Amino acid sequence: MQAIGLTIIDWIIILIYFAFVLGIGWYLKKFTRSGEDFFLAGRKNSSWVAGLAFLSANLGALELLGMTGNTFKYGMYVAHFYWIGAIPAMVFLGIYMMPFYYSSRIKSIPGYLKLRFDEKTRVLNGISFAVMTLLVSGINLYAMALVLHTFLGWNWDVSMWVSALTVMGYVTLSGLMSAIFTEIIQFFLIWFGLFLVSILGIIELGSLDQILNRLPESMNTLWSTSSDPSKNGMLVHWAGIVLGLGFVLSFGYWTTDFLVVQRAFSAKDLRAARMTPILASFFKMALPFIVILAGLIAIALSNDPGSGFKLLEDGGRVNYDSALPLLIARYYPSGLVGLGITALLAGFMAGQAGNISAFNTVWTYDIYKSVLNKNASDSHLLWMGRASTVVGVIISLGTAYWAKSFPSIMDYMQAIFSWVNAPLFATMLLGMFVWWITPNGAFWGLVVGMVSSFLMWLGVKFHWFNESIITMSSVQSDMAANFWRAWWAWLICFALTVLISFFTKKKPKEELAGLVKGLTEEKHDAHLPFVKRPVFYAAISIILLIVLNLLFW
Repeated sequence: MQAIGLTIIDWIIILIYFAFVLGIGWYLKKFTRSGEDFFLAGRKNSSWVAGLAFLSANLGALELLGMTGNTFKYGMYVAHFYWIGAIPAMVFLGIYMMPFYYSSRIKSIPGYLKLRFDEKTRVLNGISFAVMTLLVSGINLYAMALVLHTFLGWNWDVSMWVSALTVMGYVTLSGLMSAIFTEIIQFFLIWFGLFLVSILGIIELGSLDQILNRLPESMNTLWSTSSDPSKNGMLVHWAGIVLGLGFVLSFGYWTTDFLVVQRAFSAKDLRAARMTPILASFFKMALPFIVILAGLIAIALSNDPGSGFKLLEDGGRVNYDSALPLLIARYYPSGLVGLGITALLAGFMAGQAGNISAFNTVWTYDIYKSVLNKNASDSHLLWMGRASTVVGVIISLGTAYWAKSFPSIMDYMQAIFSWVNAPLFATMLLGMFVWWITPNGAFWGLVVGMVSSFLMWLGVKFHWFNESIITMSSVQSDMAANFWRAWWAWLICFALTVLISFFTKKKPKEELAGLVKGLTEEKHDAHLPFVKRPVFYAAISIILLIVLNLLFW
């Protein structure tokens, strides 16, 4: 394919960005003296800093290329990932779960599992999370390479290695501290660099209503066609959206995935930690006006033979993830193309840095220190954190090539989340709200939940059985299978954990104080006026969510 021409101004913008993020990493290295500095950014951040980093860690390839490409494939239904598939879970994390996470002074989610249950449950989650993180990390490298390949005509291998070495450089220098600083910069770059795509698309096509009118009914609504899977672009029933995405996948990701929760751990106090996901929820709700709208514009243009717009093809297969880069190339003049590319690369580096900083923490504390070297000093753990960053990026290169083989990176992501996060949410929910759930119940429930999800995925992929057994629908859909598989994995883990807990030894109540609701004294926010409490902002977030769903019904 032909590279999209870049001017000297475009190149200068891109090079300044790369030099800047590496410079931040180098500058912050002198402030990274301890494990807490490297892994938790010293616990000094305000709710706004932690909140923007919380969202930016999620603003990787999945959000930008993946969601735009998925909108081209499925239509407006992809907005469910932003609204019902994110906001309730983010609010729940801030109001109900963060007090237990933050107050226990843990360094990771597996660390909570050790305190609540036992060491074997912690190690199981640590290993599964580390594997999942490296798989997801490969997505960001693949997506960065796709942009460099699309715009510059670079070789795939060169593109992936350049991307990997840059992220490795600044995360290795100062860990989560440099990751958070660059994530905040990347947040603003993404908004200023990509929002113009939607504006220019609306100008070309007329208005938002005209864009929606150019689309088939199966692609231009949120809920009105959800009672019949055959009538919507995603081929999924509303029950699959609510149970699989809105409940299990959403809560499993936003409340238990250390990649994003780690940012809230860096907050300076409990109120700031609780406000972190709630503040982020407002920005999360606005993101569809960049990525979903861009995908709808791409559909409208591709349906018009005179527009000259067509997605890239790899080996005769449509590459849905090329939609956003091609829109940037279509609309942006010289200089702005460089800004658009930089915004995309910033998003991928935010996601990649988030994955790698979460991986090095879980590896160092929940696998290395827990199993391999229990007496490791703080300075040794700091060294191990940096070493695992390098190793993690190298492994991510391998998973990037696997991600490239999927038709859409979103399909790849949802499969991974349903293996790990879906059953983990059942374990975490029971552990945090039911005191008599036992360590053995949690461990074996989690094992069977993860194995069952993976076996269901294999069964559908290799046609061992018809996926209608899982989806309860005759309509075939990869996304519906992902949603329903997550639900069944959660239900299996939940039921088995409860059942085993009836017959195995419980932990004494006094050991669970501060870890389980009902056994923990809750005095936070009592001194604050209502309008300054996290629950006030959470209520506003939920009201806005309802309004948006009704508006685009």
